[in-house]
Amino acid sequence: MAKSTRTTSHVRLLAAGSLAALTLSIAMPAVAQDAQATDAQATEGPTTNEIVVTAQFREQRLQDTPLSITAVDATLLASRNQTDISQIAAQAPNVQLTQMGGAFGSSMAAYIRGIGQYDFNPAYEPGVGIYIDDVYFATLTGSVMDLLDLERVEVLRGPQGTLTGRNSIGGAIKLFSAKPSAESSGTVEAVYGSRQRTDLRGTANFQLAEGLYARISGVYKRQEGYVDQVDFGCANPGNPLGIGGNASTPKDCVVAKLGERDYAGLRGSLRFNPNDTIDWTVTGDYTYENRTNAAGVIGATNPALTGGVDFSCGKFCTYADWYMPAGGQATQAYYNPNSTRFEGWGVSSNLTIGLGDNLNLQAITAYRKYNQVFGTDDDYTPYSLIAGGGFNDLDFKFFSQELRLNGSIGDMIDWTVGGFYNSQTSVYFTRQDIRYIVPIGNPALFLQFQGDDPIRANSKAAFGTVFIRPVEDMTITAGVRYTDEHKDYTFVRTRWDGGTLVDPFGVGALNGTKSVYDGDKIDWRLSLDYRFSPEVLAYATVSTGFKGGGVTARPFSRNQAINGTFDPETLTAYEFGLKTDLLDRRLRLNFSAFYNDYRNIQLPIGDCSVLDGFAPGTGPFPCAAIQNAGDGEMYGLELEMQASPVEGLDIDGSLSWIDGKWKRIDAAALGALRIEDPITTPAWRASLGIQYKADLGTSGSITPRFDLSYVGKQSIGRLINGGVFTDLQYNPSITLGNARLTWKNPDEDLAISLEVQNMFNNYYFLPLRFAAVYSFVGTSYSNVGRPREWALTVRKTF
Repeated sequence: MAKSTRTTSHVRLLAAGSLAALTLSIAMPAVAQDAQATDAQATEGPTTNEIVVTAQFREQRLQDTPLSITAVDATLLASRNQTDISQIAAQAPNVQLTQMGGAFGSSMAAYIRGIGQYDFNPAYEPGVGIYIDDVYFATLTGSVMDLLDLERVEVLRGPQGTLTGRNSIGGAIKLFSAKPSAESSGTVEAVYGSRQRTDLRGTANFQLAEGLYARISGVYKRQEGYVDQVDFGCANPGNPLGIGGNASTPKDCVVAKLGERDYAGLRGSLRFNPNDTIDWTVTGDYTYENRTNAAGVIGATNPALTGGVDFSCGKFCTYADWYMPAGGQATQAYYNPNSTRFEGWGVSSNLTIGLGDNLNLQAITAYRKYNQVFGTDDDYTPYSLIAGGGFNDLDFKFFSQELRLNGSIGDMIDWTVGGFYNSQTSVYFTRQDIRYIVPIGNPALFLQFQGDDPIRANSKAAFGTVFIRPVEDMTITAGVRYTDEHKDYTFVRTRWDGGTLVDPFGVGALNGTKSVYDGDKIDWRLSLDYRFSPEVLAYATVSTGFKGGGVTARPFSRNQAINGTFDPETLTAYEFGLKTDLLDRRLRLNFSAFYNDYRNIQLPIGDCSVLDGFAPGTGPFPCAAIQNAGDGEMYGLELEMQASPVEGLDIDGSLSWIDGKWKRIDAAALGALRIEDPITTPAWRASLGIQYKADLGTSGSITPRFDLSYVGKQSIGRLINGGVFTDLQYNPSITLGNARLTWKNPDEDLAISLEVQNMFNNYYFLPLRFAAVYSFVGTSYSNVGRPREWALTVRKTF
């Protein structure tokens, strides 16, 4: 529940950040997965190389796929210096991937076209499906993964209800690893940069026997943080609150550096491919992360509630201390951890068997397990009277099985049928210490409890898609998917010693309560595409998607739990698109326009008065409930482009616009939301990238690259004080620039790069703030973006 205080109406427009819908995204040329796709259209001079995607269960050229897809290969990821999944959003249309703060541990908020999820709690479903080698990644925790040894990334925009399926209402992000092959090869890469940044990564590929291949890759990343955690008493001796410094604090008063990196990962694959009939890859991976919490700073403060002191510390500084004095069940003072530790591993099997010339079976099996431990500081101050924080320990286990049968009937019909099953179990242990309930400082009102909640969920689905070509150059695609979901959440609420919890809020009465959600849904998709010429493909699509319903996972009172169940949110999307290759394939323009009919939108409501049985805005309790906040509509345009006008010159960029409106707002969300509010922000988003490879003859080549990204002003919701909501508040627009200079030797097996990230050294906040306790403690805080950084990279290929 300390975590839960981050789930407020003020983060509801995180969706807005990703929902930038007119997007001019000029993707860099990508390397083809299948060389034949490139050779089929080979021309003289510079061209936009092709990439093959599998978004519709079969290999297709990107330009032949009637979906809004941004596909990025490993070469482009390297040229942009994108090393973790959250970075790919800078150039992908309508995509926002945000690394979350300390309140959410090692997790990522993922939104596409304004639809997604930010809350890591396994009781809630992601709104954007993340898939690694076609294996569904069921939670946001651990999703800020390194892009280790990837072949390509596919970002699918719009609901994928009949394709990748489960809870991919906003879209899907699919990562595909490089497969083991017969080639003996390897790479070694080392990076050194700002704040003692040290990255090491390497890969090795080799043949074990005829038809049996192996590949192994690993990464280690370490970097100091960039926000100083300062001992308030040390830095402010003789302060009016009488807060003293810790005797163990260093002379500079800096206790820790928030926002550091400390990440290690290892992946190994075996591939058995003795002939054209069998292709079987088994993969295992391990990830370990142990770092300080995210780089948060106080954004808003009300000295009337903070003892007359403004606890703002500076642009890259915080007085948050994760310290809890003795009081209530805490018989002695203690610290919650200011760090996050994540350890996880998984295994998967991907087996394809050819059953005939036009028939093959694919079986995808996976198991994953992780543990995450982190602490929170709710008030983000050292003031003991408004203290609040928590210790969190999350265990997660996941199993999934998917079967697909692909076939064709002559040259006219291709089809896929399949089934999917997954089962997951989480145990969320937490110890919460919330003392800021009004009137503050009264031990009788301290909300101190221990939770050890088991959450179980399973999903079953059957799906089918058919591709019909009734006449030359025309394809009709129809798909349907039936999904049945179950979820149960058991609340464990005891004293810290395991005894019976008696409290004035009714939290103890939750102990042993089991909330159950069961639901099913049919999704469908109908698409028509027509190739007017080798250069132009047009398509129109209507599709649906949903995100499963559930129960409020962090009730502050029994009434909030009883009244906090919510229904699935649903989406019906209409889309028209054009895909073109022009000027002898030197210019690619892909255009799409969409309209989303979005219903029963699941959002944090910020004010739980209605759930607690009070009139809106009058309830006295904190709130962390997610509810069906209302209905709305969103519409936008997307234009993607890639260009290679002359040999060696490549350009990429993006421009995004989105608009929409609320059509209905539920009573539970009144005050936090208003019918005149924007349903999503920012209205504009843009990027531009350019690089030129200059041939130096016997000296190799040199390639300068520059990337620019722009995000318009973005709503961060309202503050509430005394039951009164402020007007909407915004993060200002921000423009970030990155530069990279790469030299390669003539054989291109040695590369040395110098890069600068955030070269204009802009100061900006990430699109999330924690303000749920503002009315109690007078503070809110946000995560701040990384300052200007430089790095030197050396890469050797064998």
